[in-house]
Amino acid sequence: MTAPRPDDGTGLQGPYARGAYGADGAFVAAVGGLADPLNDPLPDSLDDPLPDPLAGPLPGQHASPWFRSEGPQGEPQAYGGPQGPQEPQGAPSEWYDPEGYRRDWYGSQQPPAPSPGPSPVPAPTPAPSPAPAPLPVVPPADETLGLRTAETRRIVAEPSEGPEPYASYEPAERSEPAEPAIGGRAERRRAAKGRGGRRPAPAAANATAPAAPMSRMEARRAAKAAKDSPAVVASRAVGEIFISLGVLMLLFVTYQLWWTNVRAEQIAGKETNKIQEEWATGAGKPGVFAPGQGFAIMHIPKLDVVVPVAEGINKEKVLDRGLLGHYGEGKLKTAMPEDEQGNFAVAGHRNTHGEPFRYVNKLSPGDPIVVETRDAYYTYEMTSILPQTSPSNISVIEPIPVGSGFTEPGRYITLTTCTPEFTSTYRLIVWGKMVDERPRGEGKPKALVG
Repeated sequence: MTAPRPDDGTGLQGPYARGAYGADGAFVAAVGGLADPLNDPLPDSLDDPLPDPLAGPLPGQHASPWFRSEGPQGEPQAYGGPQGPQEPQGAPSEWYDPEGYRRDWYGSQQPPAPSPGPSPVPAPTPAPSPAPAPLPVVPPADETLGLRTAETRRIVAEPSEGPEPYASYEPAERSEPAEPAIGGRAERRRAAKGRGGRRPAPAAANATAPAAPMSRMEARRAAKAAKDSPAVVASRAVGEIFISLGVLMLLFVTYQLWWTNVRAEQIAGKETNKIQEEWATGAGKPGVFAPGQGFAIMHIPKLDVVVPVAEGINKEKVLDRGLLGHYGEGKLKTAMPEDEQGNFAVAGHRNTHGEPFRYVNKLSPGDPIVVETRDAYYTYEMTSILPQTSPSNISVIEPIPVGSGFTEPGRYITLTTCTPEFTSTYRLIVWGKMVDERPRGEGKPKALVG
């Protein structure tokens, strides 16, 4: 327990003496009045008017809300100041009074007695501080004062104690990353501070800034520049024409190299069957045949060729149909196989349209060539070849062909076709001499049987 304090005649000891806090309950009443800011602190009497906080303390009052009763010398004593006479040097430095603590902080059970001393003077109530004014918006140095786009950035200045004002970087609402502010060194430094100190990337590495709205004249010029020039349109048209021609040429080549052969083989096969049926029924008779009429069938065993022979060398009616044409008109008229003397000359395609003479150049002397007619089989043996001659050289189909090596009349055969392949610049000539004549009643010759 702490030693008792000296009594000042009021019945209270220590810090609760009259000289320090006044009459009993005065401090509690003052503290209870602080609950309402409008009545802090209460005057001595309810009839006294409330003091004006802005007018200062009344006469005989003190401005401090923690005013206490007079001290030992009659001077006002504030809370926390010297409290009564000094304790003797030998007194303990600590004390504890539960009743006084409860009375001071929780109030007394009895109504507080009026204080004989002067009442505390209310302190002036501080006026409410005005709300801070909104920070001004400082536009970037490079922005215009007119229209702005959605991507325009705003730099809002904020107070700072440093030599440079602090700025926060506020990008416009958008989903894409904000672009760095463009302007002077101060704007770039402020923008870097707003992003957490990161330095902006070089302007060349960033996406191009949004273009300013164009005027009507600029829009017309841009639209005109976007249109293709006449040279571009012409070149495009020429390119399309060439592409179309290329496609047509490809189709034509396909037709010539493949489809014409298919069609010619079909026609030649039907013509062969027709000739054989006529021979079987006896409808075909030896004599003069009409142009385009089939009258014989030629066999070349080495080349595996079986092709009908028709009268005339008309390209559309005979040769393009896959048939062999017999020179039998005008100055080009030649002998028939059954004649006692003469040159039986025929022509055929080397390429396309059935190409019956495609490999005629591969024949060797002695290879058989058989011509089948209504009454007999005529067998020739290949004797010589002329690799190239002019198309106007008709001497190669004369009764005694020039250049064939024959020197006297006989029964000969001449095959003519175009050369080189896929061209008609020159003619290739193959000659042969008859070695056997066999009636159909005696059967096929050895060349066809073997």
